[in-house]
Amino acid sequence: MMFVSVQESARQPNVSPSAAVGVAVIGYGYWGPNLLRNFAKTEGANVVGVSDMDPLKLSAAKRLFPAVVETTDFRTLLKDTRVDAVAIATPVHSHYEIALAALRAGKHVLVEKPLTQTSEQARRLIDEAERRNRILMVDHTFVYTPAVRRIRDLIGERALGNLYYYNSTRASLGLFQSDVNVIWDLAVHDISIIQYLLNETPVAVSATGVSHLAGSPENMAYIALFFRNNCIAHISVNWLSPVKIRQILIGGSSKMIMYDDLQTTEKIRVYDKGVTISSQQRDVHQLRIGYRAGDMWAPHLPAKEALETEAEHFIACIRQQETPISGGASGLQVVQILEAASKSLAAQGAPISLRQTGNVRPRERMADDPVPEPW
Repeated sequence: MMFVSVQESARQPNVSPSAAVGVAVIGYGYWGPNLLRNFAKTEGANVVGVSDMDPLKLSAAKRLFPAVVETTDFRTLLKDTRVDAVAIATPVHSHYEIALAALRAGKHVLVEKPLTQTSEQARRLIDEAERRNRILMVDHTFVYTPAVRRIRDLIGERALGNLYYYNSTRASLGLFQSDVNVIWDLAVHDISIIQYLLNETPVAVSATGVSHLAGSPENMAYIALFFRNNCIAHISVNWLSPVKIRQILIGGSSKMIMYDDLQTTEKIRVYDKGVTISSQQRDVHQLRIGYRAGDMWAPHLPAKEALETEAEHFIACIRQQETPISGGASGLQVVQILEAASKSLAAQGAPISLRQTGNVRPRERMADDPVPEPW
């Protein structure tokens, strides 16, 4: 095995467009096996090694992938010249330290969600990646699902009209986390989806929640995100549900969408339903509300694993030096919203204003959009 110093590897040029990208996975617990499996079948990627503090988990990886290097010290992989990129699937509290070390070693980095524990840590990782000309990407898996991508297309085509609301329920029995609460574990999925679909940042966040187990983080929470265009997002997350639920409702002035990720077919259903308001009378109390009930249709979705698409995207961004869909800026904004939600949670639901960072390009305003009011 060939090794070079961290300083030398940081000065090495980026991966040649024709060369395979050497990938190592750091953390082989819950999510690491999925990352290793998908990178192993990704064209243009070569799985070099895996690191975990548990030798039994490393033995399991070795049985499935005999050629990989296994080590309990991730720094061994950072010194390996065959490793061009690392995928980090460790507890949240370790993301910043490992990602920073990997970037300083000249590696491209994919980090499991959320990117870091604080927005300041996220900014430092972004700066380090830019300084070393390396790709920093966050594992916002749902952004790469065929369903969410199809919904984004429908929104971009204005098929839904003006967006009114995003309503999500994400519940299951566990997995209880020790270093993050249910918001940082489950709500992060919906926040990244909302960011991807709406392409704009909320102006304020409100959150309430509770812990039913003494000494443990909140296991149930409700989050509301407020936007300048009168769209509102509501997220319900729960670790104490007797059944697993992954449902999203998106309402617009023209059509509405039901997205159930647990369905094997017809994950997305588009409903031609809504309301119309006639205000021929001058008296506001004379407004007439009409209900429209049209057809339902289910778009065809390709049967492709989201993590496979994400792995391909990560490799393509490394080869072509392109900004990932879920790049560092995206990860930072999600962490900022999570921080605001945590502050609101501590303040018993008081709305927390979000400073507009300008990293997200707002969607084009339409003539019939409501005029935004200052928060």
